Amino acid sequence: MLILILGAQGMLGQVLVNEFSHAKYEVVGWDRADLDITDREKVLEKIGILKPKIIINAAAYNNIDKAETEDGDLVFKINSDAIGYLVEASSQVGALFAHYSTDYVFRGDQKDGYAEDATPDPQSVYAKSKFEGENRLLSLRAARSNLKFYLIRTSRLFGSAGMGEGVKKSFVDVMLKLGSEKDSLGLVDEEVSSPTYVVDLARVTRELIESGAPVGIYHCTNSGACSWYEWAQEIFKLADLPVKLNSISADKFPRPAKRPKFSKLLNTKLPPLRSWQEALAEYLTAKKK
Repeated sequence: MLILILGAQGMLGQVLVNEFSHAKYEVVGWDRADLDITDREKVLEKIGILKPKIIINAAAYNNIDKAETEDGDLVFKINSDAIGYLVEASSQVGALFAHYSTDYVFRGDQKDGYAEDATPDPQSVYAKSKFEGENRLLSLRAARSNLKFYLIRTSRLFGSAGMGEGVKKSFVDVMLKLGSEKDSLGLVDEEVSSPTYVVDLARVTRELIESGAPVGIYHCTNSGACSWYEWAQEIFKLADLPVKLNSISADKFPRPAKRPKFSKLLNTKLPPLRSWQEALAEYLTAKKK
């Protein structure tokens, strides 16, 4: 079965390529050099020629603060407009379409977390672009009843950095670098959400597709939740780095984009994933090899 993975050189995309290749799919991985997803004509043309049975979109604009101050137009082109083009192309060739969104679509004022049917209320430019992308998918699907889709919300991805220009390191890798250079760090002890290992997310994506589960919205993160401070604590403990951590409030660390204070995603539809601590331990062990 032919599967197209977009954003194939990113942190999640490269793991998706690996996950589906091992499952003996015929995998085609495209990145920006292969297809500009903001060009509707090219999207329809190239996907129309390829005719994949499954399309997974792991491409996104995710520089949250830069979106707020510099790239407002670009973030909407990638995270919103392009989703409409991909939905149109998926419908045209009869492909299943899987797309990822974010916990940031929620306001972040519910300490108990957000289920799949909770009402989004995005607060930043990035968050609004992702929510608009969700709306494009849902509204176009309503008009194209033949489209099968999975909208997967996740949060705080970590794993090996992607390839290519402008790739971002995960919080884990940033902390490991800082921890090797500094004796003490101040971390925000707020903004609670769930770290998610891209290896686990890729596996669940494959299992969801293969299960034939109903179309709709799914939440997928590793189990548990933490603040940035608590996440860094666990990273330094497992990596055996003697870094003194200082807890600070978000207002002491101003950033252009507003972050949700509590954005844990509640998974009510899928089997729970292992804890983020267990997944983190596996990732750090793999990095040592």
